Amino acid sequence: MCTGKCSKCIGITLFPLATCAIISNILLYFPNGQVLQLSEITDLVWYFHGILGAGILVILPAFMMLGAGGAGCCANRCGMLLSVILAVLGFAGGAYCVVISSLGLIGGPLCDTGDGEYLYPFRNDTLKDNYLFNQTTWSICKEPENIILWNIVLFSILLAIGVVEAILCFIQVINGLTGFICGTCMRRRKTNISGM
Repeated sequence: MCTGKCSKCIGITLFPLATCAIISNILLYFPNGQVLQLSEITDLVWYFHGILGAGILVILPAFMMLGAGGAGCCANRCGMLLSVILAVLGFAGGAYCVVISSLGLIGGPLCDTGDGEYLYPFRNDTLKDNYLFNQTTWSICKEPENIILWNIVLFSILLAIGVVEAILCFIQVINGLTGFICGTCMRRRKTNISGM
């Protein structure tokens, strides 16, 4: 497969992933569709791991990958090199999303435990006693309703998106370096050799 075509496929795949990451991150601000005060929103949401990390930092290299794979062949060595540099940026964005999402899953949400005060009831849990493995502890959070399930689903989606984006960007680093070093496609070389 031509490195240009591979680059284009990766770029096309990254767009919906980045869009889903941005939407998932925005939804974390509105648990169950409720509008909360800023102090009642889980702190890790403010790291913008889906909006910035898996979103904007991945959309930028996706545009470049589409450009580098433009004509379906990788004759544009400069474009391929630039796609490598931006793919590293995309990898960093995906990895950042994975780290923050993992911390969000492990630490649990900010919630009202029934006394009107918002706190993190699961932050000091050990890995063995973590709320993720013990659903009976979920009833400790009274408000916002279903906040634990909301956070688990959205942080899990962001974690999965970050992993896939990081893998795709890593593949593009290898693909782009191959395109930069090799230059044109094998098919084009065969055409030129047979025409001589």
